[in-house]
Amino acid sequence: MIYFDRSKRLRAVMLMAMFCSGAIAPLSDIRSATAREQDRVKACHKENLHLPQHSDVKTLDRLYQEYLGQSLPNVDLGMDQFQLARAIVHLDEAMNGQAKANQRKTLSSTDKFQLEQLKSRYSQAIARLETLDQERADRVLKTKSLNTQRYQGRPSQGAVGKVAPLVVPAPAPILPQPSIPSIALDQLSGSSVSRPPVPEPSDRPSLPPNFNTEEYQRVSENPFFIPKQTPLSTFSIDVDTASYSNVRRFLKRGQMPPKDAVRLEEMINYFSYDYAKPKNDEPFSINTEVAKAPWNESHQLVQIGLKGKELETPKPSNLVFLVDVSGSMRAPRKLQLLQRSLCMMVREMKPDDHVTLVTYAGRAGLVLPPTSGREKTKILKAIDDLQAGGSTAGAAGINLAYDMAQKHFLRDGNNRVILATDGDFNVGVSSNAELERLIEEKRKSGIFLTVLGFGTGNYKDSKMETLANKGNGNYAYIDTLAEARKVLVEEITSTLFTIAKDVKIQVEFNPQHVQAYRLIGYENRLLRDQDFNDDQIDAGEIGAGHTVTALYEIIPTGISTDIELPTIDELKYQTPASGASQSPSSELMQVKLRYKQPQGEQSRLLTRTIENQTQPKMSQNLEMASTVAMFGMYLRDSKYKGATSLNDLIERSERLQNKNSYRAEFASLLQKTQSIKGRM
Repeated sequence: MIYFDRSKRLRAVMLMAMFCSGAIAPLSDIRSATAREQDRVKACHKENLHLPQHSDVKTLDRLYQEYLGQSLPNVDLGMDQFQLARAIVHLDEAMNGQAKANQRKTLSSTDKFQLEQLKSRYSQAIARLETLDQERADRVLKTKSLNTQRYQGRPSQGAVGKVAPLVVPAPAPILPQPSIPSIALDQLSGSSVSRPPVPEPSDRPSLPPNFNTEEYQRVSENPFFIPKQTPLSTFSIDVDTASYSNVRRFLKRGQMPPKDAVRLEEMINYFSYDYAKPKNDEPFSINTEVAKAPWNESHQLVQIGLKGKELETPKPSNLVFLVDVSGSMRAPRKLQLLQRSLCMMVREMKPDDHVTLVTYAGRAGLVLPPTSGREKTKILKAIDDLQAGGSTAGAAGINLAYDMAQKHFLRDGNNRVILATDGDFNVGVSSNAELERLIEEKRKSGIFLTVLGFGTGNYKDSKMETLANKGNGNYAYIDTLAEARKVLVEEITSTLFTIAKDVKIQVEFNPQHVQAYRLIGYENRLLRDQDFNDDQIDAGEIGAGHTVTALYEIIPTGISTDIELPTIDELKYQTPASGASQSPSSELMQVKLRYKQPQGEQSRLLTRTIENQTQPKMSQNLEMASTVAMFGMYLRDSKYKGATSLNDLIERSERLQNKNSYRAEFASLLQKTQSIKGRM
């Protein structure tokens, strides 16, 4: 007979009770799950090992020695694609400043190009590793959720006192990995690692990973219009990018995204385009192009591209971080990802910038008063110490954040609230209409808004989009640290510094050359024609260096089409386009833009005309934008997608990869979509 001391006996009894109650999985289930995971991992490692003499291994080893001061781990044993992918991710984080403590020298342009090539070449393996990490996190969440619901607040009885619940996490993916030191939270934040939050009785129970209450605003696709009946098309510009990264999240998990999560303009504007820089004192340039529509060559595709001017010396910033620390933010890839994202941004701050930290859960609170960018350690520690718990009083947090921004307003600076949340408001003002009115009132103060979305399962995209649209702001969805680096480090100037606000576009089509037209995307940004000249009407903002792209599909006159076009009865008192035939014109359309200075209240007008000249070959700008638009139409199963096919999109994306890692990732997403569709 085996004897245990009292403590071990108690834990053994608790373990048996948990097995019997189903709080943790039986050992046989854990073993079978481990075996399944091992089989999946083995299937991923059919590629031959890359020997040390392989060019990619040699390049990676040289970069490791150059920038990390160490040889590539396990290089002498050979490395497969997944080992190389992990090493590339670690090196990329270090070389881009996420682990400055390990960084030895400034990244040269040649080495940066070689790293981008490696990231592009192994993008599928990198994406697969991220998926496995997310699946592991989901399994851990499910186990923790079950234990929390069954054993939260139940002390054990006996002389030994309280014993913590025993949590057996689900098995992690077993991957052959090089012994690369992980980048810990204390390296990223400059302070100690935050402890797991202690559950509070008032918290809502954690939701299982497959529980879904995500909300998206309905998107009704723009139809074709006839210029003789509807000559004007008016809309607000949109620089948001949330839809693309959110769609990417679904695809990486092996799921097709909801149709309403696919907003074409946000997918197109996720990528930057090589437009001409603005001249003179104009805040942005207007770039146009006309070519054949790749999904229907009898149609024309018109591109209108704006390029914001760069700021030589950005003004000081008065930033208020408004952070959701409610119970729903405890889930994986929420609060911890949020903290690490904001820490990355803080490192880019200048000494004359100031940060205020406001949080909200059951109520709003001031965590950090305005603090200079010189005191990065203090700011990072305040962010690192955040813990989640309680309900979500979002409106109270919004009020406090705007009050703090107004109290420390910089007349000649950048004043902005940065809201980081999953959007699940449930205390106080919480409906879209109420929040819309609240934000509309707050934007009158001259304070801009950036909305950063996090998380899955209960994500409220519709609320986030509404807040950004009505708050003179922009909206991004952060699903990975790489996306956080893109938005808050690489594009920080365009994210934070507005160069023009209330930017509207109005296009007038010439019925001599245009039989019908439709705007691709921007369904949630449409304006009435009379709104164009009304300076009281809110519209979109452009940040420094931002590019904005809009596409129109045109059916030329004289072209027969099987697309059902709108019809109206013959007019009795009007003579449509009576003078059109009397003055032939080579113009296809006229483009007008209105905008205001960031702190101005009176708009300015810019006008351009586009000639009816179809280019024989698309520029790379239009080819990339049209490919992304086709992908969006494919995901939405649009009735206007024409001859769009995944094989064609994959071929086009591979041709467009160039040296851009985001375009390489786009190509891998198309292949992932093809794999998902093959299983359906």
